[in-house]
Amino acid sequence: MITEIGIVAGEIWHFLDSHGVVSLSALVKGIDRPRDNVLMSLGWLARESHVILQKEENDYIVSLRKNA
Repeated sequence: MITEIGIVAGEIWHFLDSHGVVSLSALVKGIDRPRDNVLMSLGWLARESHVILQKEENDYIVSLRKNA
């Protein structure tokens, strides 16, 4: 399972790099993986400070953290 989380995290990274700021629902649809896998991978990326998550109404907005 750890390997799958890492693979999906990479897919999330590439998706965000090419699409910019997206909603969580658009991210789940865009990478076409099970929602649970996306959430676990996104949590890992957030814990490692690679993404920014912001609550917006009934969804979350996700973006890559840009290093200064």
